[in-house]
Amino acid sequence: MTSEGQTEQLEGRLLWEPSAETIERARVTHYLRRLRDQGVRADTYDELWRWSVTEIDAFWDSIWSYFDVCGDRGAGPVREGTTMPGVRWFPGATLNYAENALRRASDPAFRDRTAVIFWNESGAEQRLTWAELARDVARARAGLVALGVGRGDRVAAYLPSIPAALIVFLAVASLGAVWSSCSPDFGSASVIDRFTQIEPTLLVAVDGYHYNGKPFDRTGVVGEIQAALPSLRHTVVVPYLDSAPRIAGMAYADLLARAPDDSGAAGAPGELAFEPVPFEHPLWVVYSSGTTGLPKPIVHGHGGVVLEHLKSLTFHQDLGPGDVFFWFTTTGWMMWNYLIGGLLVGATVVLYDGAPGDLWSMVAQTGVTYFGVGAPYLQASLKQGLRPGADHDLSRLRAMGSTGSPLPPEAFTWVYDAVSKDVPLGSFSGGTDLCTGFVGPSPLLPVRAGVIQCRHLGAKVEAYDPAGRPVVDEVGELVITEPMPSMPIYFWNDPSGERYRDSYFAVYPGVWRHGDWIKIRPDGGCVIYGRSDSTLNRGGVRMGTADFYRVVEAFDEIVDSLVIDTGRLGQDGRLILYVQLADGVSWSADLEARLRAALRAALSPRHVPDEIHRVPGVPRTLSGKKLEVPVRKILLGTPVEEAANPGAMANPEVLRHYRPAATD
Repeated sequence: MTSEGQTEQLEGRLLWEPSAETIERARVTHYLRRLRDQGVRADTYDELWRWSVTEIDAFWDSIWSYFDVCGDRGAGPVREGTTMPGVRWFPGATLNYAENALRRASDPAFRDRTAVIFWNESGAEQRLTWAELARDVARARAGLVALGVGRGDRVAAYLPSIPAALIVFLAVASLGAVWSSCSPDFGSASVIDRFTQIEPTLLVAVDGYHYNGKPFDRTGVVGEIQAALPSLRHTVVVPYLDSAPRIAGMAYADLLARAPDDSGAAGAPGELAFEPVPFEHPLWVVYSSGTTGLPKPIVHGHGGVVLEHLKSLTFHQDLGPGDVFFWFTTTGWMMWNYLIGGLLVGATVVLYDGAPGDLWSMVAQTGVTYFGVGAPYLQASLKQGLRPGADHDLSRLRAMGSTGSPLPPEAFTWVYDAVSKDVPLGSFSGGTDLCTGFVGPSPLLPVRAGVIQCRHLGAKVEAYDPAGRPVVDEVGELVITEPMPSMPIYFWNDPSGERYRDSYFAVYPGVWRHGDWIKIRPDGGCVIYGRSDSTLNRGGVRMGTADFYRVVEAFDEIVDSLVIDTGRLGQDGRLILYVQLADGVSWSADLEARLRAALRAALSPRHVPDEIHRVPGVPRTLSGKKLEVPVRKILLGTPVEEAANPGAMANPEVLRHYRPAATD
């Protein structure tokens, strides 16, 4: 276990610095030179960021130009309006996401290169070249047209991260239809809560999936989903467990049955074509977690996603042709939508299906150059004493990413000790709402333990104090004070925009409030302290939960934890800590005493828990986030069935171990 003194010394400790060669070859350096040729002077990352959030129109116009986006820019302005929400981006412009993602398939230098690697937990591997990917998208597109799918229709997918998911998505986007997906580990109620809101005309589904070596049949679940969607006209079935699944619908192979016509005639069956759509035409619908209510159906547009992902993947992750990009995710998390954006920059994308297991082995065997994963996976690797750099050939790995929750300094340090001393580790924070990270890495900046390197270009992220004033080197509400093109164009079935405004703009009119605590350091780095709606407020001292978890989960005996403050406005409550012990560990008076002492020393006497309970697991969403707010509601007396939606949880069975708090 890391002692408190060591923990304090770790935060901000320098772990990696870019060499002059790294800076010189970084893609953002090339962009900087282009800007200088156009009269924009920015010699440091901070100067570039300030220009990007001050000269907003010039910045986003330069992104379209620099990446030579496929489409018609039009003669209109970059945006109409300046106050959020209600800003319209690139009015008059047309483009198509799929055309931009597949543009390299027609380049002779790329046609035979690998575009997609698929890998599952049993080690099965499949590869598609750019030409093969384009061919299959063309076939899927022809099949969708034959089923009557067209512009504006919604296509719902109940698929794991397999090639069919990517192929059908690109075919859907090419038509100007709208994509939405859930992974097959979602229960029927959770899927129905999402898909009924968008009234899809087509469902694409698997019959089951494998996880931890076990098959999970979803035939019955798919039947329930079909019955709950009266808008459905067709179902396409992808056989994944069984060669002849017992689900009513068309086989995926039949969807692809129309081979491209070799004549090349316009409009020929199977021709790869792209419907030009307005910049803000809906591309996909993604969803909030839905743990405390009906999931928000968040709609993103073609243009905003194309520009944002080109910018973020290129300038912040330094990805491009020759890179092999992997992020461990399912189709139910926005990181899948972000991962496949690697095609936009010419990278090979790796799709993985199965339990996380030994991802390090997969990374080595597939030659991944950029490995992204949720923060809990890195923390688990640390606790297990893994040394991936010694046990695997990671010679091609040149960068790593982490997201989903704050990454503690100890995990940063572990990467440089056990993985590689020369791999920049980029911690991200962002969200489904914008389908990107708005604070994260830069190849131009050093990596410091526990610190996110920078605010992203074009993202005017600030920390607000309780009076709504920006502060530096103080913890405050994370806000975005200028619009970004990947902000939602709207929520589905929210014609007045009321639900959208209430979600982000109710606290600070015209300013996006994200719901996290953040500290922006004087050097431009950022530290995230957890959700601001699950604050620990003890005797007037406000603190995010991330600091608490850092101390508790540094104990080798503790696998996971959850802390809840039951206080309400003007009324102190109890601080309740739940701990999940490691296998073979028993609770003892000594362990409790050491834990309380560590919290007292690291945080304050006010933050020593009033109660500590042992639980078999910490409730998490399907994307791995701790359910702090729902558990707090349960402790304050809300019935479990009202506080949390089991269908949106990875482990709903553990909720019964969280009971209403005793009142004094």
